[in-house]
Amino acid sequence: MFLTISTTGTPERPATDLGFLLHKHPDNAQTFSTSHGTAHVLYPEATAERCTAALLLEVDPVALVRRGKGKGRGGAPDAALAQYVNDRPYAASSLLSVALSTVFKSALRGSCKAMPERAAAPLPLRIEVPALPARGGAELVGKLFGPLGWDTVTAEPVALDTAFPEWGDSRYVRLVLEGELRLADALNQLYVLLPVLDDAKHYWVAPDEVDKLLRAGDGWLADHPEQKLITSRYLSRRWGLTREAMERLELVRLAESDGLEVEDLDNAVDETSDTEAKPVPLAEQRREAILTALRAADASRVLDLGCGQGQLVQALLKDVRFTDIIGVDVSVRALTIAGRRLKLERLGERQAGRVKLLQGSLAYTDKRLTGYDAAVLSEVIEHVDLERLPALEYAVFGSARPRTVLVTTPNVEYNVRWESLPAGHVRHGDHRFEWTREEFRTWAARVAERYGYGVEFTPVGPDDPEVGPPTQMAVFTLHTPTPKEDSA
Repeated sequence: MFLTISTTGTPERPATDLGFLLHKHPDNAQTFSTSHGTAHVLYPEATAERCTAALLLEVDPVALVRRGKGKGRGGAPDAALAQYVNDRPYAASSLLSVALSTVFKSALRGSCKAMPERAAAPLPLRIEVPALPARGGAELVGKLFGPLGWDTVTAEPVALDTAFPEWGDSRYVRLVLEGELRLADALNQLYVLLPVLDDAKHYWVAPDEVDKLLRAGDGWLADHPEQKLITSRYLSRRWGLTREAMERLELVRLAESDGLEVEDLDNAVDETSDTEAKPVPLAEQRREAILTALRAADASRVLDLGCGQGQLVQALLKDVRFTDIIGVDVSVRALTIAGRRLKLERLGERQAGRVKLLQGSLAYTDKRLTGYDAAVLSEVIEHVDLERLPALEYAVFGSARPRTVLVTTPNVEYNVRWESLPAGHVRHGDHRFEWTREEFRTWAARVAERYGYGVEFTPVGPDDPEVGPPTQMAVFTLHTPTPKEDSA
């Protein structure tokens, strides 16, 4: 991925001032690590008359798959290969937007202590993106950038293959923007509109993306004629978030037209007297259901298998009845984050003696996990390939054999109640499957019979009369000394 920013200057106001505004010296080639690869900033030319800064993003396809959005398994036969062989290393997308916000953070804010007046003033700019996916073609590129103050907006279609012109054009364009704008305005426009034109994001769109959109769109998005399309695509068509963003943008527009601050206009609700109860997040409801089941089982020594970033371990540590808590995860990075969350290095001797984090795979037996009262598999099994699930079953129920095992997993029937979840999609890109209530009960009954457990089921979250709860939980209780089979 490649992007260049050029400006011109005079001996009194040299073009190399661009280095001050970007906070990157023209004489240095700099490298920055991102979550999906490496970003390089360099200057192909740097004179008083003309200066060009280039951002080159080298994408790591493996890191992209590991941390990317995805759609789970069970798609087309070549879906696994398509995760690695695609246009992401070459075509501008949300990956480049994230790199812009990481590398040019101060410039996006319009901050420059060395030259504040230069940062606040328009510059003659020329921005080029050689390969930009444009779902909507060159016409849409013009509609998006045209109203934003650029003198010229060039979106030159890229041929599928220059050797075969009869094949026509690809969905990519070579974008060139020229005009006088503040550098911060130009960068914020790119930050928003690159993923909008690609019509995709490589990461899960959380509610805080609304704040990011409004922050980057300040001063131009509220009055943009394509505001609805920009908002919808930027928020990955999550209609609840899109609605919220559109409502807040309308407030901005009304406030600007009346010469007021948004806070002065949006004063219909007295927050100090607002007593409406806020909904409890499903993750919190799930943890509370698990804690309740562990207390009912009179468990004191507990395994959190697939502990992730340690939220449940943290909740267990707050209850003194849980005297020995082990968090296990295959990801060293997750365990590092969990350690920070738990502030392990600051715990007193007694508290530190109650908790331990272990790196390990649940697909293999582990003698360190035997002898515990209870084990929790919270939102874990759906991340395991179905063909590897029997190995996990044996490692937990056949080898570790805690007295109680709690398993929670999404109820796929409830997915129709999530307005932000497209039909046919799983809740998380790494889910290998999501089961109906009948499928989960069938699996749990088979495991219980094989390994000598009884099993009961508990809904977690609102129990919809038509589709059931969002999360389903099975409570396994050991009732025979030995399993029916020695291995899975």
